[in-house]
Amino acid sequence: MPAARYLNLKQQQIKKTNNITTLPLLAADKQKHSQKAMTAKSDKEILANSMYEDDPNGNSAPTTLDQESEQPAAGQLQEATTAGATSTAATSPRWGPQNKGAQELASLYSPGKRAQEIICVYTCIGLMIINFGLIVKHLRWERISVAFISALCGIITADFASGLVHWAADTWGSVDLPLIGKNFLRPFREHHLDPTSITRHDFIETNGDNFMVGIPILGYLAHYFYIKSPCEIQQNFGWIAYVFLCSIFVAMTNQIHKWSHTYWGLPRWVLLLQSCHIILPRKHHRIHHVAPHETYFCITTGWLNWPLEKLRFWSTFEFIIERFTGLKPRDDDLKWAKKLT
Repeated sequence: MPAARYLNLKQQQIKKTNNITTLPLLAADKQKHSQKAMTAKSDKEILANSMYEDDPNGNSAPTTLDQESEQPAAGQLQEATTAGATSTAATSPRWGPQNKGAQELASLYSPGKRAQEIICVYTCIGLMIINFGLIVKHLRWERISVAFISALCGIITADFASGLVHWAADTWGSVDLPLIGKNFLRPFREHHLDPTSITRHDFIETNGDNFMVGIPILGYLAHYFYIKSPCEIQQNFGWIAYVFLCSIFVAMTNQIHKWSHTYWGLPRWVLLLQSCHIILPRKHHRIHHVAPHETYFCITTGWLNWPLEKLRFWSTFEFIIERFTGLKPRDDDLKWAKKLT
């Protein structure tokens, strides 16, 4: 390939890929800027910096080395060929499963963690079936409207709960913390380094932790059906519907999250729910995956993301916590982001 032609192609490649994804090396600067400004991102910034839909992991992004490598002199074909090989290596996947940090985090998934997830998934599914049968048994047509409104409130509560847990796990703590670090914070760190790793997890690994949260809620609800009379159950049927739908959507949150990262092979009914924004849509969740992952934390339906962002809900709490504790938001997350291939 002539050197002049190589240079033109390389410049075009850099110009094209610079707009695909945010470089992890710039994450610290972006975080510092966002903490000062504490303002919502514009649509243009979101589209420019979020995951590219045809390449969800942003694996096509060039590295700093690629942008700073010396250009070959005209006529020096051998040097141009060598530089071309360097450019190819520099633009090889730096996110995704090839990322050093992602590989290290994935290796921390232990047999003990797997056993906990299996127990939680099967226990929670059993409680779901029991409670659903009891609700159908006690359902009366005159209570349908109350049950519907209560169920809607339960879904909204689940969406807020998903945002609160997601924000806390993304923003604070470390993988090195005893008990919760490797077992519960590790998946959040891995997910930012390899966003579509969740699509390679089976049902157990995807949903184990969320189903664990649903067990005490559904267990209490089943006990409530056992100890209360039919009259008392009818009087509190709205509350029962609220608790049941809230627990179901809490349990299914990570499965819904997984679907928002799945770009092929989804069932039509899932695509329909996403397009109607009944569950988290794929394009909506892209907003969270803009480094340094500081907004749009609600991942069940995503309904609360826009109002919470307008209220600066998360950034205000981060400012208060940092002011009184000295802890830096997403400090551990940025540490793992610097572990490049």
